[in-house]
Amino acid sequence: MKPVYKRILLKLSGEVLAGEKGTGIDFDKVLEVCESVKECCDLGIEVAIVVGGGNFWRGRSSGKMDRTRADHMGMLATTINSLALADALEQLGVTARVQTAIEMRQIAEPYIRNKAVRHLEKSRVVIFGCGTGNPFFSTDTAAALRAAEIGADVIFKATNVDGVYDSDPKTNPDAKKFDTLSHLDVLQKGLHVMDSTAASLCMDNGIEILVFNLNNPRNIVEAATGAQIGTIVK
Repeated sequence: MKPVYKRILLKLSGEVLAGEKGTGIDFDKVLEVCESVKECCDLGIEVAIVVGGGNFWRGRSSGKMDRTRADHMGMLATTINSLALADALEQLGVTARVQTAIEMRQIAEPYIRNKAVRHLEKSRVVIFGCGTGNPFFSTDTAAALRAAEIGADVIFKATNVDGVYDSDPKTNPDAKKFDTLSHLDVLQKGLHVMDSTAASLCMDNGIEILVFNLNNPRNIVEAATGAQIGTIVK
């Protein structure tokens, strides 16, 4: 297999790391995902990861709590997930670095763009925690921002559906799956690829987004080597 991308940013939802439990961390599932990341690294692909925190906390669903504080709690949740990913990768023999947008020097490096790029060039996986470091911005937006900053070729958005549909395939059996979309299509049709801030950032910077199902973590490798899976937004 030959890779079709040199540098990818993998966007993982926190729920993926919870596995069938739904909350917390299923470390066997984390290892399964990281095995595919390792295979990408072995092919010479540079991999960065942004992970959400929904398996622990969702700031936007916090009800009466102050939104800024709720989002800060979500950032801490992403850091827990980032550390779990780093541990799994290191168990598999892959060198990993966690960088956080809010400084936590005792447990992770602060996010420094040039240092992140240098890690990637040395074949280290870089995991970005704390989103953008700002409330009111999703981890999807963080993925778009970091992808632009590090010059990633593509964002892999690994989800629980096998691509982008014109309606919810769980409730509409006639939902139509798209193979290819433009960024403008996503924004104009209100398709649930990423939130509008993230989608606009990708459009403005010409960043491709590949949406695919992570129920089979092997899809990460398939996507990285050019298999026709999911939906490509470009």
